Amino acid sequence: MSLHLSQLPPLERGDHLTRHEFERRSQTKPDSQKAELIDGVVYIRSSMRFRGHGEPHAGIVVWLGVYCAATPGVYGTDNATVRLDLDNDVQPAALLRLEPAAGGRARIGKDGCIEGTPELIVEITASSASYDLHEKLRVYRRNGVQEYVVWRVYDKQVDWFRLVQDQYVPLAPDESSVIHSQVFPGLRLVVPALLAGDLATVLVELQKGLGTAEHVAFVERVRER
Repeated sequence: MSLHLSQLPPLERGDHLTRHEFERRSQTKPDSQKAELIDGVVYIRSSMRFRGHGEPHAGIVVWLGVYCAATPGVYGTDNATVRLDLDNDVQPAALLRLEPAAGGRARIGKDGCIEGTPELIVEITASSASYDLHEKLRVYRRNGVQEYVVWRVYDKQVDWFRLVQDQYVPLAPDESSVIHSQVFPGLRLVVPALLAGDLATVLVELQKGLGTAEHVAFVERVRER
């Protein structure tokens, strides 16, 4: 017999739980709270502030959404539950994944949650002190997330990591301060424009990437699978 919500123990920061128990107790938390299970430990983040998280988050979603619209077989989502393994139930700010038919490792479970490892994850955080660049980074690396992007809003910095031989290696921007994805051809980010809130310039650079031969070839490969 299942317990009524009022009978469930509350979800608290620092709890050590199984993924099943974490998801069960998550039913009791306010919708404004973001809770994640990282290596069996509960982390809770409060509601998003407009400047600190909400506005940057919207820009990232638009940027990835335009890429998805131009790239069949690639899907994006924001704040979705991702079950990486039995000890990690995360809720990234945004992500991109390949459909399984195109070689992707993540799939949609019966309850609508993502199960497995997305190819690219984006997190938005305040500074380098955040667990996004420590505990979560180690979990994403261990589970084989191919590219990991962290926008440190107050530090005014974007870290873009590529998984190489089980280690995260920073991707350096080119001479125009543009970072190029190695997993999703044509996905480009002009970092100074993003940090300045200039979404129009971010999208102009992305459109350049979508017009490259590399992106066209990628789309053809995905369609052939």
